[in-house]
Amino acid sequence: PAASFLAEPVSSLAAAYGSSLASQGRDIVDRNIDRLVPVGRLKYYFAVDTVYVGKKLGLLVFPFMHQDWQVRYQQDAPVAPRFDVNAPDLYIPVMAFITYILVAGLALGTQNRFSPDSLGLQASSALAWLIVEVLAVLLSLYLVTVSTDLTTVDLVAFSGYKYVGMIIGLVSGLLFGKTGYYAVLGWCCFSIFVFMIRTLRLKLLSEAAAEGVLVRGARNQLRMYLTVAIAAAQPLLMYWLTWHLLR
Repeated sequence: PAASFLAEPVSSLAAAYGSSLASQGRDIVDRNIDRLVPVGRLKYYFAVDTVYVGKKLGLLVFPFMHQDWQVRYQQDAPVAPRFDVNAPDLYIPVMAFITYILVAGLALGTQNRFSPDSLGLQASSALAWLIVEVLAVLLSLYLVTVSTDLTTVDLVAFSGYKYVGMIIGLVSGLLFGKTGYYAVLGWCCFSIFVFMIRTLRLKLLSEAAAEGVLVRGARNQLRMYLTVAIAAAQPLLMYWLTWHLLR
């Protein structure tokens, strides 16, 4: 009886202590994960709707008539993408990346070159180039000492928009051959170049405008060169990741 009398408090204390340790451990893991990958912040990038997706796709393919490129803010925080077509999102880049892999598999299949290994190689290659591109931009921003509100997730979003043009180019190549591929991909390359220039110049030159730096200042010129370099890299990667799929 004495042993059973002591067993219940001890077991209850052990259960409470274990629950407390598990809760503390979960909090620590959540904080560390949020430090590396802002899970809560990611919800913002997926706050889209059908109207936004349609407008954004149109903006990516036909950015020439769009006038206002400034992202809208509410209480010092950018509004959700579904309320502002200029806001970056991750829904379109993620869906476009998956669709690009599927279209690549279709293109290889029409030429009797499809295999699970080739599809996996295509996916890993595209993902590796995306990571290299984002890291190169982050390193360039650090070397040029540009203070901007661009986050790593923003760069992933902007870098992922090029997959939309790649899909359109590949589908045109499957339907109309090499001529259709080069014509449509060339248009999409020019469109994404204009889109990136007009979007990133507001991000990278905002600090210069706030500081009143002269337009021809050395640091401001570096920002302009960096903007053009990031935009020019998009067409090169679009061609590099698609030309071999339509031999």
